Amino acid sequence: MNQCQLVDCIMPAAGLSSRMGSWKMMLPYRHHTILDESIENALGFCSRVILVAGHRGDELVQRYQLKSNVKVIVNTHYEQGMLSSIQQGAGLVETTHFFICHGDMPCVSPDIYRQVWLNRGHYTVFPGTVERPGHPVLLPLDMIGQITTARVDDKMKRIINSADVRYAGLTAEEIHLDVDTPQAYDALCRRSQ
Repeated sequence: MNQCQLVDCIMPAAGLSSRMGSWKMMLPYRHHTILDESIENALGFCSRVILVAGHRGDELVQRYQLKSNVKVIVNTHYEQGMLSSIQQGAGLVETTHFFICHGDMPCVSPDIYRQVWLNRGHYTVFPGTVERPGHPVLLPLDMIGQITTARVDDKMKRIINSADVRYAGLTAEEIHLDVDTPQAYDALCRRSQ
């Protein structure tokens, strides 16, 4: 069994799910939903999930309000893009490092978080390779300033790559599996059978 570490995980879950055609965060997966599974996996290693809601944010606030290790913040400007949600979450980080993993990545296991954590340092760590970085990404606390002061039209990739970056070299396909389309959701459901 994995032991939890004192590390926050920012989990953006604010988007409209426009490519999916329906709200993907609450689509059924295993015994609950895609987002439930993503949160459960993160909490299998991390001490807290900072869940950044947006579209239908009130529903997520209500759903997770009794979970002491899930802090829900609603990004009222979520239409501005992913960076605006990460900026909202970054302002709440309380640990020396923090992960970022998307709410639509329910296959990222606690062991993947653990393997990335083992590579931590004063630099950002992606689980995969330069060509296919993947998630979750682990950042040192000193990246918070660069994230929170960036222009909202900037890209997280550029912010991360402006500092020291390492790659854990994991080959697990799960670090790349996000559920953006009906086809991806069908494949996810077939995987879990």
